[in-house]
Amino acid sequence: MVSSEAAAPPRVVVVTGVSRFLGARVASRLASDPRIERVIGLDPHDPPPALTGLLTDVELIRADARAATGAIAELGAEAVVHLAITSAPDPHHGGRAAMKEQNVIGTMQLLAAAQGAGRLRKLVVRSSTAAYGASFRDPAVFTEDTEPRAVPRGSFARDILDIEGYVRGFRRRRPGVSATVLRFAPFLSETAETSLTRYFAQPVVPTVLGRDARLQFVHVDDALEILHRSVVEDHPGTFNVAGAGVLMLSQAVRRAGRVAVPLPEGTLSAVAALARNVGVGEIGLDQIDLFVHGRVVDTARLVKEFGFTPRSTAAAFDDFIKGHHNGSSLTAARLAAAERAILDGIRRVRSAASAEPADDPGAAGRPGAAGGPVEGRAAADRAGAGAPVDHREAVTS
Repeated sequence: MVSSEAAAPPRVVVVTGVSRFLGARVASRLASDPRIERVIGLDPHDPPPALTGLLTDVELIRADARAATGAIAELGAEAVVHLAITSAPDPHHGGRAAMKEQNVIGTMQLLAAAQGAGRLRKLVVRSSTAAYGASFRDPAVFTEDTEPRAVPRGSFARDILDIEGYVRGFRRRRPGVSATVLRFAPFLSETAETSLTRYFAQPVVPTVLGRDARLQFVHVDDALEILHRSVVEDHPGTFNVAGAGVLMLSQAVRRAGRVAVPLPEGTLSAVAALARNVGVGEIGLDQIDLFVHGRVVDTARLVKEFGFTPRSTAAAFDDFIKGHHNGSSLTAARLAAAERAILDGIRRVRSAASAEPADDPGAAGRPGAAGGPVEGRAAADRAGAGAPVDHREAVTS
């Protein structure tokens, strides 16, 4: 362990992903710290108007990770904060291919640039508790040393595993750089916009029949505090960042004043695209696996190392509810529209299943058959890939 007083805060900090909710706020906080002389924001997109005011003291460079090699070296960066990681594919901007290009290839290129930056002494990387995957073999609580029990189905979780693998390689090549990896639970706050906040903000919440997953969240303000301390102090290592305690999915739905609609897992995957059209939610494979298996992490290492305890999961969720109380009312029209969409999806699934030849009892179990494993995964992939997300304004999780 390196003491937080072992070195002075870096004078020049590069932050990636500053055109998004989280990146803009991190860059703004660092720029307001008098111990830091320069904060440079690196992003291929211009920040939206809602975030521009936060970045008045941040030097903006419109470039992606592929251009980072020259930027990091020429700017004399002493710290790099990598936040340009997205959690869901955007079909309007390249879909899954663009998501992987940004998350995996972008991180690889950024770390290659950081490896050649002689003045660099600190690296902070945003990760996710999705690194642990989701499986029926999961332990009750994950520590930072727990390995995934199964290869995750979701694209975001797989990207996170690749990203952390690159960081481990970087640590071996540049042992003198203090590298901090922060595995965040899903973000919540009164103002945050994520796929999960949109899910809980809808009047009707689809859940998985027969499952009641244990969930953890982290308040955005606590995440910002941890990120700030990771830059101005030395905290090398990998840390779980989440609020203490858990909420069952059913408890979260009731606290939010919503109505849960339990669906079979396969049906939920198949009707997710229809649900989006009436505002029920944006659900991909990562979220469905989370709703089936849940995920709880231990944060003792974080609290001991940083001397900071994030507010509880329940408190973070209550703050989210406070900002979305107007959306909790269930008008008859919205409820009827949501129910029609769900029932229509169920009918389509049943119709596809009944289309199988009656004299072939094994057809339903073969790959490619309606309702079979390949079709189920394809439907789920379509559902996850079709959710429109504004990556420049949302806190992805």
